[in-house]
Amino acid sequence: MGLKIFMNGQLVDEGQAKVSVFDHGLLYGDGVFEGIRSYNCLVFRLDAHIDRLYKSAEGIRLEIPMGKEEMKKRTIETLKANNISDGYIRTIITRGKGDLGINPLNCGKPSIIIIADKISLYPEEFYEKGLTIITAKTRRNSSFALPPTIKSLNYLNNILAKIEATDAGTEEALMLNVEGYVSECTGDNVFMIKNGKLITPLIESGALEGITRRAVMDIAESKGIKVEEIMMRPQELLEADEFFLTGTAAEIVPVIELDGKKIGRGGVGEMTKIFIEDFRRLTKTDGEKYAL
Repeated sequence: MGLKIFMNGQLVDEGQAKVSVFDHGLLYGDGVFEGIRSYNCLVFRLDAHIDRLYKSAEGIRLEIPMGKEEMKKRTIETLKANNISDGYIRTIITRGKGDLGINPLNCGKPSIIIIADKISLYPEEFYEKGLTIITAKTRRNSSFALPPTIKSLNYLNNILAKIEATDAGTEEALMLNVEGYVSECTGDNVFMIKNGKLITPLIESGALEGITRRAVMDIAESKGIKVEEIMMRPQELLEADEFFLTGTAAEIVPVIELDGKKIGRGGVGEMTKIFIEDFRRLTKTDGEKYAL
């Protein structure tokens, strides 16, 4: 039996969840999305995710035909319809059906799609032993071309870097911006630990304002750990004591090697382990509860 998908006001069977071939989300990647996690019937930081969704839509002048409170309600409704207590929610807003031209003014009502399913981005062994990653030759889109605050459906930039990672036999690739500063990975934010400080690239370098990124910074600040946001050179990551990635699907995953060079002692760092434990505790309390 397939999933129940929320589409434009109603739950439909997976096989009936369809968009027009003239939808600008399909034709041009014209739309926005969010990835959200639920843990034991608690939707982690749902308000923050919904706020970011609407901010992304505003950034491309896309008016979502649904209020935030109803969007939250429909998210939980979709989880319940699929009997999911621990899962992943993908909320998608497309520009809607238009024509073969690029003009968004020719599109009708935007489409709202909510999918709730299971996800496992990395095998458990990577959380215990760490990732080895490469630096992609593909550069992050300039923030002047597409602001990183917009989580758009057009992910080709990240996909090209992901292909490089796959070709190299690794799970992830580090992306630099056009000036050569660290931006993010293909689907995750970047953190390093140096001399007891938690350091991450500035949003202006081309990084997404990740919800998990913010949660990790909150954890650090609650422990009195100094947090710095900087324009980061890749060499600084190679000189880090510890290095890890964060994302909704990935959570917190350690990196032990970049471009064939070990990070720190070449194993999962002690502070990284603490952040992983603290984050997992946070997912049990910080969010919106529901019952199946």
